[in-house]
Amino acid sequence: MAELINITGIPTINILSNYTEAKFRFISKTKLGMTCSDAQPYNNERYMKHPQALITGFKKGALQAVQMQPNPDGPWLTIFSRTGKQVKLIDETILVNLRVGDINQLWHNTNLYSWEQYKAVNSKTWDSYAYQVNAVKEKELV
Repeated sequence: MAELINITGIPTINILSNYTEAKFRFISKTKLGMTCSDAQPYNNERYMKHPQALITGFKKGALQAVQMQPNPDGPWLTIFSRTGKQVKLIDETILVNLRVGDINQLWHNTNLYSWEQYKAVNSKTWDSYAYQVNAVKEKELV
């Protein structure tokens, strides 16, 4: 995993990287209130390989929390939580894999969005990482 650069002060935990498989569930806001939905079993492997997909698969403003269950009989562990416009907790593995475009589209009105953060990691485009250092590509002069 790449080094996490977090100057925004968002509280992080490191749970997801300690496991190779888990089940996931999402708490989202709907017109009927809060809804809890379990991820389909075939998606769990994809979420482990691409953890940013855990928070980018919902409409803007709908997702409130993501929980994982690493052991079938174990407790559910919260790896993402937000209240209003504040992200209260996020797993480092999710944060380090987030790209500027994900944040600008879905999380621009939260504390994940920070121009100072983008500058600190040398982000230039929407495809740049937002919380890990982006390598500077030098062009050869011909």
